[in-house]
Amino acid sequence: MTDTTAAPEPAARRPQRERGALESLLTVTLGMEVLAVIFGTLAINGLDIAPPGIVFGVGGVLVLLLLVATRVVRYRWGVWFGHALQLVLLSTGFIEVLAAVTAAIFVGFWIYCFVKGTQLDAAKRAAAA
Repeated sequence: MTDTTAAPEPAARRPQRERGALESLLTVTLGMEVLAVIFGTLAINGLDIAPPGIVFGVGGVLVLLLLVATRVVRYRWGVWFGHALQLVLLSTGFIEVLAAVTAAIFVGFWIYCFVKGTQLDAAKRAAAA
């Protein structure tokens, strides 16, 4: 005998939210900063500037905050949170000068992505209107 019952249809998936250029660009920048902080933490630990527990603790908290920022950058307050994290990254220059140089490069990326993403989103809204 054959089974004539139809297979249940899969639940309808909710359509994905459309991400703007600003959100996408800032998320990519934050993701690259996560990698830079991980490698920077390892490098600073190798310099024996501070005890390893403090270095890895601060590095871990900064990585966690950057990962949170990648999720909340869709909101206006999340972008401001990202701006604040850029200042925190720049403040690593008080520990190691090369960390500040790396942070300055990423802050430059952040600023460029913020400006260009805002422009692209504005142009998209204008074209849609």
